[in-house]
Amino acid sequence: MASLRDLGLSEYEARAYRALLRTGATTAKELSRASDVPMGRIYDVLNSLEQYHLIRSQAASRPKKYVAVEPDTALDRLLESKRQELDEKAQQYQEVVDELTTELDAAEPVHDQFWTAAVGDDETVDLLIERLSAADESLVMVAGTPSPQFDLGAVGDLVVEEIEAALERGVEVSVLMSPDMVDSLPESVGRRYMDQLSDHPQFHVRTAENLTGVFNLIDDVEVCIEVPNPLDPGQAFAMIDLKDPDFAADLRETFEPRWERAVPLAL
Repeated sequence: MASLRDLGLSEYEARAYRALLRTGATTAKELSRASDVPMGRIYDVLNSLEQYHLIRSQAASRPKKYVAVEPDTALDRLLESKRQELDEKAQQYQEVVDELTTELDAAEPVHDQFWTAAVGDDETVDLLIERLSAADESLVMVAGTPSPQFDLGAVGDLVVEEIEAALERGVEVSVLMSPDMVDSLPESVGRRYMDQLSDHPQFHVRTAENLTGVFNLIDDVEVCIEVPNPLDPGQAFAMIDLKDPDFAADLRETFEPRWERAVPLAL
């Protein structure tokens, strides 16, 4: 059940405001009785409600009287106060993240071998997006067969967002696709990738014959390999992430001549 306490008021403050709505203009002593707020606390409570701009006082009267602001206005003011509080908190958390990012990024990366796998739609997407977001220097994306990451919908949108973010970080992004893969994409996909990304000097797309599989080479030390669903090749069944500098170097060595012979994509 909703409560004024959910919007930041204390129990005594909520009681006093509700009581003022019932009583109309009244004194602190009368309000203490009507709200069950102890007399020793009532003035602090009234001062707090005035700071929230939830009540108005009539200082000229003796004794001083108080009246509640209309509920719609009072709730709007409490909501705005909460929004400001959350904005300040969000800014504080952002400053903490910025400081920790600088501190943690200062550590030298360890390039030991490590692999992990994700199975299922959500888990596969999460792993893919996580690893794309880790790229610092280079990102090679190869697609010889249909893949959700090069298709319409939520996955494709997330991948485009990560490519844009990588380019903003200064990452060199190279995308190599088979002509059949390009032909299989809806026209709107080509527009999305090319219109938003093709003008960037560090974004390159080429096509090459006889490409198979789908993988991403990240910073020349890590490889994300998509495992297609055997019942539906257009859908990913699993994602394998392999962090192995030697394997990544071999893959880069194989990729380079294919890339050199590939044809720049023209839309």
